[in-house]
Amino acid sequence: MNKIVIIPTFNEIENIEKIIRKVFSLQEVFHILIVDDGSPDGTAEVVKHLQQEFGTQLFILERKGKQGLGTAYIAGFKWSITKKYDYIFEMDADFSHNPDDLIRLYKSVHEDGIDVSIGSRYIKSGKVENWPLNRIFISYGASLYVRMITWMPVKDCTAGFVCYRRSVLEKINLDKIRFIGYAFQIEMKFRAWRNGFKLKEIPITFIDRKEGHSKMTKGIVKEAIIGVWKMKFGV
Repeated sequence: MNKIVIIPTFNEIENIEKIIRKVFSLQEVFHILIVDDGSPDGTAEVVKHLQQEFGTQLFILERKGKQGLGTAYIAGFKWSITKKYDYIFEMDADFSHNPDDLIRLYKSVHEDGIDVSIGSRYIKSGKVENWPLNRIFISYGASLYVRMITWMPVKDCTAGFVCYRRSVLEKINLDKIRFIGYAFQIEMKFRAWRNGFKLKEIPITFIDRKEGHSKMTKGIVKEAIIGVWKMKFGV
């Protein structure tokens, strides 16, 4: 039990079987933990059916109702720590993150002595495809905003394609992570950096989802804008 990919889901029936099969087709062995927030479209049922084929590698946590991205990952982190996985990944279900890049994130941590590797859109060779210009502006602007306030040396602060050593997640008090939307991604990187861990960005191509619907809301954006100040000053 070495590497596990946590994939939160809510209404991802168009993507879930394809993303699971893709991860399991990689040359490196990864396990998968799906954290499903009561998807009414039957996402969890698809996963449970696939467990008959991939039972020793595929796991699911089912939660009641849509509780937010951050709490899904916290639940997945705690489960993975209990199971003693050494390398714990975050990845979206919708193929905006290329599963092939899991290997690059893993090698950066396993071979190069990094504690947290981040799939980054905003460093050299990183790219974004199929996003409208206003979405790129908001995303890049958010990362610039975070860096100006926190001085954290990460160019893609809201990135959700990440590999953690288990020791990083054991050091961070997960019960005190306060944000549940995209600010969660900022806060996790900030806590890791503040605890002295080594963070490195790996260039990726981020491709906007082709199937399903985006989970971005105005409330999530507001949480990130205000949350950065609260996070920095410990409010």
